[in-house]
Amino acid sequence: MRKRYNIQFPSVELSNLEQDEVYFYLQNGNDTQEKIRFHDYDTIYNHSGLYEQVFYDRLKCNSPQKVTEILYTTLSQAKENFTELRVLDLGAGNGMMGETLAKYGISRLVGVDIIDEAALAAERDRPGLYDAYYVKDLCSLCKNDEVEINSWSFNCLTSVAALGFGDIPPDAFTTAFNLIQSDGWIAFNIKETFLQSSDDSGFSKLIRELIFSKYLELSHLERYRHRLSMEGKPLYYYAIVAKKMHDIPREFLLDIGIG
Repeated sequence: MRKRYNIQFPSVELSNLEQDEVYFYLQNGNDTQEKIRFHDYDTIYNHSGLYEQVFYDRLKCNSPQKVTEILYTTLSQAKENFTELRVLDLGAGNGMMGETLAKYGISRLVGVDIIDEAALAAERDRPGLYDAYYVKDLCSLCKNDEVEINSWSFNCLTSVAALGFGDIPPDAFTTAFNLIQSDGWIAFNIKETFLQSSDDSGFSKLIRELIFSKYLELSHLERYRHRLSMEGKPLYYYAIVAKKMHDIPREFLLDIGIG
C-alpha cells in the first residue's frame, strides 16, 4: 500500500497562474509545510507515491490509459501487433506511462528522462519495469550514447504529460523522434492550446507543422479530459497517434524558425 501524504491545495484563486506555476503544500510531521510547484518533479519524485496521490488520486489524471488505449486500437486497425513494440518512453518520470504500456504487453520498454530523481523513483516504485532507463539530455546527446540508445531499434515513441511548458525542448523531442525506425509509431499528448495558432512557442510550432508534414502520417487525433485543475475544472489535452515516415532534418526546424 502506498504511503499517504497530508497535502493541501491553496485556498486562493490560482486561475491567473500558468499550468506549470500552480503549486500545493506538503504538510510535514513537525507542523511545517513545504510549497511544491506541480512541475517541481525532482522534489515530488523524492516522495514515493506523492506524484500519484496529487495527479491521479486527487486530480483524476487518466492520460497514460487514454493514450495507450488509442495506440492499441490504432495498431489493431492497422493489423500490427502491439506486443511487438519496442518503446522509447520520453519523459518517463516515475513510470506511470511505462506501467500502463506493460499491462498491454510490449516487447521492450526503455525510459529516458533528464533528472536523476525520475530514474531513481521509477526503480524504487516500479522495479524492473524498464529494460533500461537513461538519464540524458537529448539536446546534447554524445555519439556513444546515441549509438547505444539506437541499438534498441525502437519502433515506437511515447511521451505523456511531458511535452510543452519547457520540460522537453523541441530539439529533445526531435532527437527522440529520429531514434524511431521509419514506419514506427509516435504516441503523445499535448495541452489543447498548443495546437492553436495563438501559441507561438517553439514546441507548439513544431507540433503544428509536424502534423501536416511529410515526416508524420496522422492516424488519430482526439481531444479529451487530461485531468482536473485544482479548482475542479477539466483540463483538455489532445492525444495524438501517428506513423513516422521520415527523420526530421535540421532544415525543417530552421524553416519554421525554431532551429
